[in-house]
Amino acid sequence: MTNILPEIDARDGHLLNFGKAVLSALPYDPSDDQMLLIAGFGHFLLYGGERSAFLLNGYAGTGKTSMTGAMVRVLNEAGVKTVLLAPTGRAAKIFAEYSGHAAFTIHRKIYRQRSYGPDGAFNLAENKHKNTVFIVDEASMISTGSADGAVFGSGNLLADLMEYVYQGEGCRLMLIGDEAQLPPVGQTQSPALSVDVIQGYGLQVYKVYLTTVARQQQESGIISNATAVRQIMTAGQATRPELDVHTYGDVEAVTGEFLVEKITDCYDSDGLSETAVITRSNKRAVLYNAAIRNQILYRESELVSGDILLVAKNNYYWSEEYEGLDFVANGDVVRVVRVWGEEEHRYGLRFANVTVEFPDHDGLEMDAKVVLDCLFSDAPALSPTQMEQLYNGVMSELSGDKRSRLKALKQNPYYNALQVKYAYAMTCHKSQGGQWKNVFVDMGGIAPEAMETPDYLRWLYTAITRATERLYLVNYVTDND
Repeated sequence: MTNILPEIDARDGHLLNFGKAVLSALPYDPSDDQMLLIAGFGHFLLYGGERSAFLLNGYAGTGKTSMTGAMVRVLNEAGVKTVLLAPTGRAAKIFAEYSGHAAFTIHRKIYRQRSYGPDGAFNLAENKHKNTVFIVDEASMISTGSADGAVFGSGNLLADLMEYVYQGEGCRLMLIGDEAQLPPVGQTQSPALSVDVIQGYGLQVYKVYLTTVARQQQESGIISNATAVRQIMTAGQATRPELDVHTYGDVEAVTGEFLVEKITDCYDSDGLSETAVITRSNKRAVLYNAAIRNQILYRESELVSGDILLVAKNNYYWSEEYEGLDFVANGDVVRVVRVWGEEEHRYGLRFANVTVEFPDHDGLEMDAKVVLDCLFSDAPALSPTQMEQLYNGVMSELSGDKRSRLKALKQNPYYNALQVKYAYAMTCHKSQGGQWKNVFVDMGGIAPEAMETPDYLRWLYTAITRATERLYLVNYVTDND
């Protein structure tokens, strides 16, 4: 793990001025590696050249958030153009809050819909920015593949991001992330944080690691436990982590006996939107969601006003009439405003009409049809069998030749119904890019030998670092228990 920086002459006046401005924007004295970040990023801005990129890997508690926020504010005050991006709506909202600058999802910024309607075809947009620094947070989530094939551009999000940024005159890219977190689904590393991968795009790469836990975070049990897990990972030999549930006031082990009480307390103090349960599987998330709705929220109907839902699959149909929302993204969180009309049974599935609100898109409200069968399904979304059944059912009702029927299929509200799941509990991949004041990490049902694998350690580290104020380890068993 080596920082990649050129020789920096600290006597340079412009570099010194940049450094002084960032230091004055910080509410604390920076650590040595934070000082290296300031100097390295300043050199990148002033001397890096148009074919350069900056990678910042910051582990939990090392000040990545505060440092980035300070640097963005200094750039804005100095008149340097910046565009802030993140992989998801939740991540973009968090980025905007701590930087004091508007942030957008990557997809919304770099793609444009080829033709209106639910065909799901998006081309790479033209970058009309000049002399602009594009800063991307949560870059560990950026994939080189696409679950939707080539629906977006080439189907390679990282390659499309690179092409978009560097086609702009004088534009460059800064990628920020934490390589200890889970990589994108189906990949063994986070390609956007790899020097070799970024150099493969013909770029000079600056890279800085933030590894020292900031002094203001040293009393945090959340950070202490995350750091312990990360140190096992970087040691190169996976062993079962021993978490500290006794020393700190912000970390607590919870048994099933008291779980309902603890979650209820969190809902009462901070609300539904600031509490999340993170699990290892969709199956366990379904069990938690059912228990929370029945035993805590006392919701008997399958879907009611106030329910919080997680979009389980990209959808290009319902957003057509809503400005600023090109598509509804897999992982978007929505809140049910009202359920209207009677539940419908068609094609072997059940549907409901709802109005939903998007908290991460300035509270935008949308009318849509949702498929209820996903809510309690163990699968991430509708199964291939269910999708085939839906496809065949809708197609059988349409007239004309196959081409005209396929065109009509893309305009059919049932075929394009939103696939959603409850968002009180979710898998760790679904939680990435988000943060909650209270996080319950479900550690039950995990075989001891599975806890001694790199995949488990990444999962645990990512889950722990979703919490900002209180961490609850559910059914955590120590070797002494």
